[in-house]
Amino acid sequence: MASRPMNDEEVLTEMNKMVAFIKQEALEKAREVRVKADEEFSIEKAKLVKQAQQAINAQYEKKRKGAEVSQKIAHSTLTNKSRLRILHLREQHLQDLFQAAREQLATLASSSQYVQFLQGIIAQGFLQLLEAEVSIHVREADAAAAKDAAAAASNQYTEISGRRVKYELVSSLSPDLAGGIKLVSGNKRITLDNSLDERLRLLEDRMLPEIRYELYGKNENRRFQT
Repeated sequence: MASRPMNDEEVLTEMNKMVAFIKQEALEKAREVRVKADEEFSIEKAKLVKQAQQAINAQYEKKRKGAEVSQKIAHSTLTNKSRLRILHLREQHLQDLFQAAREQLATLASSSQYVQFLQGIIAQGFLQLLEAEVSIHVREADAAAAKDAAAAASNQYTEISGRRVKYELVSSLSPDLAGGIKLVSGNKRITLDNSLDERLRLLEDRMLPEIRYELYGKNENRRFQT
């Protein structure tokens, strides 16, 4: 059967069907685009929110660590200041003790035991030097006491060593010293400083660690205790 040409009404009907189909396709495509756009928006929004949260968290962590460091520095500074103040007070206390010892030492030269003390350190010096000739240097104020002490020390030295020593007294020590003597060998190559001030200084150097330990106990911050 041969097809016939469509009349105007049929053409219009077909065109309306095609327009409706195209419109439906366009609506569906628009819906797909909208759904896709909403998905991409949600993904991008979540990404931006996550990045913002990470940035905020990183900034907070940085500030937290900075605050911790500042707190540690402040604590360490205060601790060091306290430790230094304690050390300063301890050192001042030690110096006060040594000063009190110096003041006590100054009274020895005016005591009745002074001649005996001079005899002992002169005899000790003779035995250390073992020289035939020795000069004994004293304060001018001690000249008389040193004369008696040197004579007795010379005899004591001879009794112990079997040797004799020729000595001379020289009033050359500073009157600012607390007392005591200095011995110089005949060839002037050896000097023994047995002044009270020097003996106290040596005692301070040698006994300082023990004095610190007796007063303050073991120092936990010291790596080596000897």
